[in-house]
Amino acid sequence: MVRIGILGAAGYTGGELIRVLLGHPEAKIVFANSESNAGNPVSEVHEGLIGETDLCFTSEMPFDEVDVVFFCFGHGKSEQFLKEHEIPSNVRIIDLAQDFRIAGEHDFVYGLPETHLSTIKGCQHLANPGCFATCIQLAMLPALKAGIISGDIHVNGITGSTGAGQKPGSTTHFSWRNDNISVYKTFTHQHLLEINQTVQELCPGYEGRVLFIPQRGCFARGIFVTAYAKCDLPLEAVQQVYEDYYKDAAFTHFVRKSPDMKQVVNTNKAVVYVEKYEDQLLMISCIDNLLKGAVGQAVQNMNLMFGLDERMGLNLKASAF
Repeated sequence: MVRIGILGAAGYTGGELIRVLLGHPEAKIVFANSESNAGNPVSEVHEGLIGETDLCFTSEMPFDEVDVVFFCFGHGKSEQFLKEHEIPSNVRIIDLAQDFRIAGEHDFVYGLPETHLSTIKGCQHLANPGCFATCIQLAMLPALKAGIISGDIHVNGITGSTGAGQKPGSTTHFSWRNDNISVYKTFTHQHLLEINQTVQELCPGYEGRVLFIPQRGCFARGIFVTAYAKCDLPLEAVQQVYEDYYKDAAFTHFVRKSPDMKQVVNTNKAVVYVEKYEDQLLMISCIDNLLKGAVGQAVQNMNLMFGLDERMGLNLKASAF
């Protein structure tokens, strides 16, 4: 059994992580830390877990009793936490924030299995990719790796309200979000840093820009991305490139029919599709932002780090209707 500690366990990602791990045959949650909820049953905060667990939140952090710790903090808190606390060197860390996604003076491995599978296996510290970054990269990876697109890559992505976290805000409460749509962080979204990092890894010297327009959607969970760039290869050849790239991927599936988001919501799947319009390649991908875009991918990475079946604990059914 993999013994697990969770920090920041009261938020959306913490609750979703607990839900997934409760169904994982090789996972044991040792502690779920939340200073503000210490002593309260987990199911009082994450009410979807009523009847599923007797686990209570704790203010304690017994790192010597676990094999891995998941950081479910808000962005910017993970790096500060490690400066203020000592975690035993044998305890692995999976960080769901953006603090260590960009290569630098740290030993965190970027955890996108479709590009970094070999380095994820057996690594000690892992930075889980961002939700938009995951969806956008999965749309573009095969084309970038094969060098079949050029110029600027235009991206539009729409995300559910859970992507903004559990803390209420002016753009997350129901009366504003319902029957509404809006654009934010145009061309400046923080996930562009890790996306551009991967672009340069796969296609060194790529001169085109990734021009990203994020949108807030009128739904709770999911991300739907459309992207396009110049491509001179015929559609049939592009489709073969994508099929070959994802043929061994555990959760990313290339399809030949335009997808919809309900095919992936409540799963760790990513569905990817391409079309050609003259010299423009349209790339479409969709994921669940809390699963393949966060917690599901983190558990997938945990499985890889501990030599378990990559799909273990993640056989989840889509909310197709």
